[in-house]
Amino acid sequence: MKIKFCGAATSVTGSCHLVFGDGFRVLLDCGQFQGSKAQEACNYDAFPFDPAEIDFLLLSHAHIDHCGRIPLLVKRGFSGRIYCTDATADLARIMLRDSAYIHEKEAEWRNRKAARAGKPLSEPLYTVKDAENALQYLTPVMYDQLVEPNDRLRFVFNEAGHILGSAVTELWAEENGRTTKLVYSGDLGVEGRPILRDPKIIKKADCVIMESTYGDRLHETRGTTGIDHLTDIVLATARRGGNVVIPSFAVGRTQELIFEFNRFYEQNPQARRELDEIMFYVDSPMATSATEIFRRNAQVFDDETKAYILKGDNPLDFKNLRFTRTSEESRALNERAGATVILSASGMCDAGRIRHHLKHNLWNPKSSVVFVGYQAEGTLGRALLNGLDRVTLFGEEVCVNAEIHNLEHFSGHADRDGLMDWISGFRQAPGMIYLVHGESDQKRALAERIRRECGYAVTAVEGISEFDPGLGAVVTRQDILQNFAEEDRLVSLREKIANIHGALENILYHTSLVFDSDLPADRILEIGDAVRVLEKDALRLGSAVNRTQGGETG
Repeated sequence: MKIKFCGAATSVTGSCHLVFGDGFRVLLDCGQFQGSKAQEACNYDAFPFDPAEIDFLLLSHAHIDHCGRIPLLVKRGFSGRIYCTDATADLARIMLRDSAYIHEKEAEWRNRKAARAGKPLSEPLYTVKDAENALQYLTPVMYDQLVEPNDRLRFVFNEAGHILGSAVTELWAEENGRTTKLVYSGDLGVEGRPILRDPKIIKKADCVIMESTYGDRLHETRGTTGIDHLTDIVLATARRGGNVVIPSFAVGRTQELIFEFNRFYEQNPQARRELDEIMFYVDSPMATSATEIFRRNAQVFDDETKAYILKGDNPLDFKNLRFTRTSEESRALNERAGATVILSASGMCDAGRIRHHLKHNLWNPKSSVVFVGYQAEGTLGRALLNGLDRVTLFGEEVCVNAEIHNLEHFSGHADRDGLMDWISGFRQAPGMIYLVHGESDQKRALAERIRRECGYAVTAVEGISEFDPGLGAVVTRQDILQNFAEEDRLVSLREKIANIHGALENILYHTSLVFDSDLPADRILEIGDAVRVLEKDALRLGSAVNRTQGGETG
């Protein structure tokens, strides 16, 4: 088995890794390059492989830097299955359609300028039609499901805790009577973050491809400290008569902030009285659609978030929260009186409605701009964090007078210690760890730390490059199935299923009283939502138990 790194090898975007050997060629992600003009120009380059020869693609999650070139891959000849979790499939449908729409609009803008200058016209990277064509190849599977797409390859998706549906991939490839196990981290989340479960610790691998976004950085303390800090900024800004603008990624970060504000409302009645005077707006059609997808996939939420649902609370809503969709509603936000918090995309400020809100608020010393996620080199977000004092937005120069805050509490990526905790979970040393998805200094620092503290062999990947991790051990299909049958895993799964059955019995008992009561319709719907969450959980976990005991996959 060999690995060719085709993206996210010099930066944190454009994830794309080719795994190939005797009779198989598999792609791990196919993401879009984002950031500087030089980075984005890479999206138009030819793939360093023939897309028509790829057997299938394993998609770790739906962020554009991991899935954004899939329509181009299909356009250039790929016609295999795109395996991902069911939640990732739901999110990818809105992400890729939106990405295609943006590419079409940007091409229209470029061509208007080119026509006036008498220059050649250009085509979009891909169109909405291209995206729709690519979506037909999505093949959703469940977490923990051992999938066997052919007689040489098997894979499993495990929880990564980064965004809804994100996965750590275990891939077994058989060659010459030996099986090599590769583990691909995708993007690893932060332990204890709201809504999502913690990243799964993997115990064995012959080689590992691992992200390194925060390879030498620590986040500030998470938990209640993060929302306390953010709420302090919101209240202080409102008291001086300004607005709070939060550039927020539409998928993941926005939903986490909604959850945190909802929880803060419940737990802080004193501050709530002042917060009741402040309106919160999610100004992003994609974020609005993504939030609906979160609500439909509650079966993969963590236990705390499910507890909110089971007690009848919508964890992704609170009193003063509103969602906007139309451009008219968006423009009106910059004209309304009263304190306003605006969560808008894009998270790095390079496109979308956020740039309009920055134009209307950056000049105002009473306002605040709060960054809650990673800002790549070459983006407006990174420039603002680095102290940019003037910015041109829509042809107008704007002074930067607003307060600029950077809250890494809310980062969706594991920090240095989180990455070390994950890689330290292996029971035996992998043959090689390949670090990708990080700027060079972060990769090198993490590589040195892994060597020093774990004694593992590590390569910090730089640029398009190819490696041979060597052959693995002699492993049978039954050996792989037994990987799932460890007693602690079986006990945990059985306990969860027992808890689900108990909760279902309790809900159904109370539901039997519905027709003899005056329960409002929305409460009846909430009961139905809770039942659906539990049913999905039972199906997922029941299937996992069946597989751990040697049952057939499917």
